[in-house]
Amino acid sequence: MIQDSITTRPVLLERDGAVAIVTLNRPDSLNAIDQAMADELARIGALLAHDESLAVVVLRGAGDGFCAGGDITTFAENLDAIDRAIRPLLGQLHDFLRCLRAMPKLVLTSVHGAVAGAGFSIAFMGDLCIAADNARLRPAYAPLGVSPDGGGTIGVVDAVGARWAMRVFLADEELSHADALALGLVTRIVPAADLEKETLALARRLAQTDAAAIAATKALIYKRAGGDISNQLEAEMEHLIGCMNSASFRDRVDAFVASTSR
Repeated sequence: MIQDSITTRPVLLERDGAVAIVTLNRPDSLNAIDQAMADELARIGALLAHDESLAVVVLRGAGDGFCAGGDITTFAENLDAIDRAIRPLLGQLHDFLRCLRAMPKLVLTSVHGAVAGAGFSIAFMGDLCIAADNARLRPAYAPLGVSPDGGGTIGVVDAVGARWAMRVFLADEELSHADALALGLVTRIVPAADLEKETLALARRLAQTDAAAIAATKALIYKRAGGDISNQLEAEMEHLIGCMNSASFRDRVDAFVASTSR
């Protein structure tokens, strides 16, 4: 695999031995997910899934946060055609998420700063999550009047169960580090200054595990948790678009854009 050195790409790809490092790279927007990022994630996911020399994939964000969720600008510019704007984006994002779950490699998400909306959901679609002590973990769906996307009703529910997931998504409380750790969403919390070093150290240690053992363990655990996730991702998309087609969503997006332009 060739290291991606074009830093203007929306997603960067690097290699450290048997570890692949995928970096969300729209730091000026806190790595908000737009169509270009979703397209690149789908491409990279397919590439990683077929690379038999890899044992661990790290997913992280550039700049001051992991990912602030979907790009609100995309929503605001397409309120009259939200279905046509969102389906292609979610389709590509879902391809990436399916790759994360299906690939016979461990996926380690490494989060800091803003971890919100789809970024919150994606953080817990990995197999393990390491978090900096400055991570701000917030679902952020309820304020926009929408249901979860990004696999949130898969990864979060797998970790915390239905009742806690209901509270997490609908109460829209920022989770403390202690709560995230106690609930099993986060595997480890480290000082923000040490996140990159500690993430790579953990990834390298995990990569020493026998590849067949990683593949078999991951397959067995997710088979027990429910197996194929395609139907759930499809349901997330349909419910999300239904919420986005409401007058309430339009009003909330307009208010959000107005508040950020002051």
